[in-house]
Amino acid sequence: MHRLITAVLVIFSTALSSIAQSNGKHLFMLSGQSNMAGLDPEISFIPAVESAFGKENVIIVKEARGGQPISRWYKKWKSPQGEAPKIVGDMYDRLLAKVKELDQTLQFKTITFVWMQGERDAREQYGDIYAASLQGLLAQLQSDFKRDDINFIIGRISDFDMQNKRYPHWTKIREAQVAFTKSYALAAWINTDDLNDGTNNKGAQIKDDLHLSVDGYRTLGQRFAEQAVKLIRINRN
Repeated sequence: MHRLITAVLVIFSTALSSIAQSNGKHLFMLSGQSNMAGLDPEISFIPAVESAFGKENVIIVKEARGGQPISRWYKKWKSPQGEAPKIVGDMYDRLLAKVKELDQTLQFKTITFVWMQGERDAREQYGDIYAASLQGLLAQLQSDFKRDDINFIIGRISDFDMQNKRYPHWTKIREAQVAFTKSYALAAWINTDDLNDGTNNKGAQIKDDLHLSVDGYRTLGQRFAEQAVKLIRINRN
């Protein structure tokens, strides 16, 4: 009789866990500098993830600002000389504040961090510490959300300065971004090299520009969504 009761309790507990998971929301946090700021999630990202998981199951928060280094997110960032900037982590705090404004009874079935940043660090020659900064940012997210299954998707910076003339560590940042995704099983990167040609939001023709074209931003949102859906489905099956 005792074994029967125990078995029933285990089944009941498992069922509750399954229900909680099935009812959980998919949280997507979008952040970064200018090319993330230029992305309107409503155009292509949100429709794609809502189509995949249902509108009622998707929550999107975004915090982005042009020209910002990763130190505005990673709170323990230090230069190669061991110096810390006066302002660290404030963009990250703004992003998490938006999450905290949500209904605190919500359960997150999955959490996906979508990152489009690196241009500023390439210009300031911080390519050698960028991968470690990404690792630190991931650890920060894992600590604050108290879970180690956070998906991390990176938009690799484009082919704007492949000769490293204007932004000396451009290719180093690209390499660091890809290397990071290879070091973490729940990470992936998307290509943006073909998204900075065409017509920009001011109607001007651009070629290998620092910022993306109108069509480029639309495709950026699609690619982020496709990779996010892929990661979630692979790791939840």
